[in-house]
Amino acid sequence: QVQLVESGGGLVQTGGSVRLSCVFSGSDLRFNDMAWYRQAPGKQRGMVAYITRSGSANYADSVKGRFTISRDNAKKTVYLQMNSLKPEDTAVYYCNLMRTQIWGQGTQVTVSS
Repeated sequence: QVQLVESGGGLVQTGGSVRLSCVFSGSDLRFNDMAWYRQAPGKQRGMVAYITRSGSANYADSVKGRFTISRDNAKKTVYLQMNSLKPEDTAVYYCNLMRTQIWGQGTQVTVSS
């Protein structure tokens, strides 16, 4: 059974950086496409970025040029490097095994102005 555990969130000032990690267990990460989503208070959960098994990445327009998704299959970990953070990036960030309802527990990122 696949399990996802996120970490790395916290409180950061506008313009700062945070790196989120998602540890994947229960299967082989190499064969899976992975995504990061976020959900702000009162808003729907939306995709931030995804990375395919071959390493191709895609981003929401709102984070292009600021966020970078990457993967380390040997460490069974997917990362989200978040730079130039803005208050509107404040949300709970979730890791997702794409095309499934398998989610991590989420990690809070709060960007202060």
